[in-house]
Amino acid sequence: QVQFVESGGGLVQPGGSLRLSCAASGFTFSSYHMNWYRQAPGKERELVARISPGGGVTTYGDSVKGRFTISRDNAKNTLYLQMNNLKPEDTATYYCNARVLGTDYWGQGTQVTVSS
Repeated sequence: QVQFVESGGGLVQPGGSLRLSCAASGFTFSSYHMNWYRQAPGKERELVARISPGGGVTTYGDSVKGRFTISRDNAKNTLYLQMNNLKPEDTATYYCNARVLGTDYWGQGTQVTVSS
């Protein structure tokens, strides 16, 4: 079955960096677009970044452009999100996601807290 396991979250000061990872299994990872979403308490889940199957095309939410970088290693079935210059408003639970054969799959999420 399709599974995602996110890791790399934690507590970081404003201006700091974190790198999130998402280990995927149960499907042909290299054939699908992959996404990072986030959800803060009391807010709707929002798309942070998206990457094409080969990694050549990426898109970002306006709030993270220029600060976050999505990437993937298809040999390792792993998705990444490099987050730089973190702000308190980036505090949220971050999820990796893919739509596989018409069904959306989600990981359990990893918590990112940006605070001094």
